[in-house]
Amino acid sequence: MAVTYLKSGKTAAERSADDQGVQSTVRAILSDIEERGDAAVRELSEKFDKFSPASFRLSESEIESLMNRVSPRDMEDIQFAQEQVRNFARAQRDSMRDIEVETLPDVILGHKNIPVQSVGCYIPGGKFPMVASAHMSVATASVAGVPRILAATPPFKGEPNPAVIAAMKLGGAHEIYVLGGVQAIGAMALGTQTIKAVDMLVGPGNAFVAEAKRQLYGRVGIDLFAGPTETMVIADETVDAEMCATDLIGQAEHGYNSPAVLVTNSRKLAEETITEIGRLLQILPTRQTAARSWEDYGEVILCDGYEEMLDVANDIASEHVQVMTDRDDWFLENMHSYGALFLGPRTNVANGDKVIGTNHTLPTMKAGRYTGGLWVGKFLKTHSYQKVLTDDAAASIGAYCSRLCMLEGFVGHAEQANIRVRRYGGRNVPYGEGAE
Repeated sequence: MAVTYLKSGKTAAERSADDQGVQSTVRAILSDIEERGDAAVRELSEKFDKFSPASFRLSESEIESLMNRVSPRDMEDIQFAQEQVRNFARAQRDSMRDIEVETLPDVILGHKNIPVQSVGCYIPGGKFPMVASAHMSVATASVAGVPRILAATPPFKGEPNPAVIAAMKLGGAHEIYVLGGVQAIGAMALGTQTIKAVDMLVGPGNAFVAEAKRQLYGRVGIDLFAGPTETMVIADETVDAEMCATDLIGQAEHGYNSPAVLVTNSRKLAEETITEIGRLLQILPTRQTAARSWEDYGEVILCDGYEEMLDVANDIASEHVQVMTDRDDWFLENMHSYGALFLGPRTNVANGDKVIGTNHTLPTMKAGRYTGGLWVGKFLKTHSYQKVLTDDAAASIGAYCSRLCMLEGFVGHAEQANIRVRRYGGRNVPYGEGAE
């Protein structure tokens, strides 16, 4: 592979060094929450968010009052976006069938898709009020049939953000908390005197939120390990530099460490995109964040051809992959490691982030190699069951089971089969001789 980096970001070692200290800080916070509960949560909220209300959980009257502050147009837009998310989630749910099959005469196997019973949804909002994240987690959990949905978001400029609260409520949240960061994640996962613990945590967040979810995984389920937003543009000369630069910088504004990568087979497009990014960073209102992200994490990779572009893209496994080439469907057919694909110049990553209906909580840091993003199926557990309907079937399957247990040396296991062979097969069967 003879790729050329026209621009590189920080090395893997440098990126790892940036994360040092996060683990120990989060571990101490979670330990404090587990030991002291509400008192620790309140102190943390006062320290990090300067916010200490009488109750972090909003009452129905407080929710209604906040929703009344949302303009009719904004409310209409929120409802439109949620309906797109719900529509796609419903279609996904309909594809997941409970099954029951007769694999042998009178031997019945099946599975049921059962919702997780309680889910905590984190909606970031300290820097940008992430209205769309409520659709992605809360509304999707609601479509899955989760019976208890908690939603937590930090205060925005010292108070609950009305649009975020509206999105949570319309999405189907049963409990809404104005609580941010690790204190929100810890309270929902570990439980406190006033917050009953949940079975699963979902939703994006900063490095501390992501680390909290990582440390709590196993004690509760999580959607996925999520790092900073990543975007990749795969492009050839069918599009211009303005389009490529806009799609790269549009995502770099997420944070100071959001990788944005251009993969192309055109040196002309690569060089012009770098120039165009420089121009856009002079006028973008969020340029302070985007410029630092581009400087430290932006990359421009020049490849010899489409096969090489594909190999590079699959190796990086970016969260968002915008494809604008003369063979977009070829990339759809051959890409295997990514979060979500955005095909053709008429679509863009912001569509997926906000409104089109696919979920924006996606794998980062190469996790696209082994998992997809948040979807309705993440909130469902597929549980199998078995039943044997006749004596003959019990004796027949039991004979095989007995011999296979003895093959492994599990005598007690074998006797579970043998007792059924003896009772239902009409004859005594010694250990290990179930089929004799």
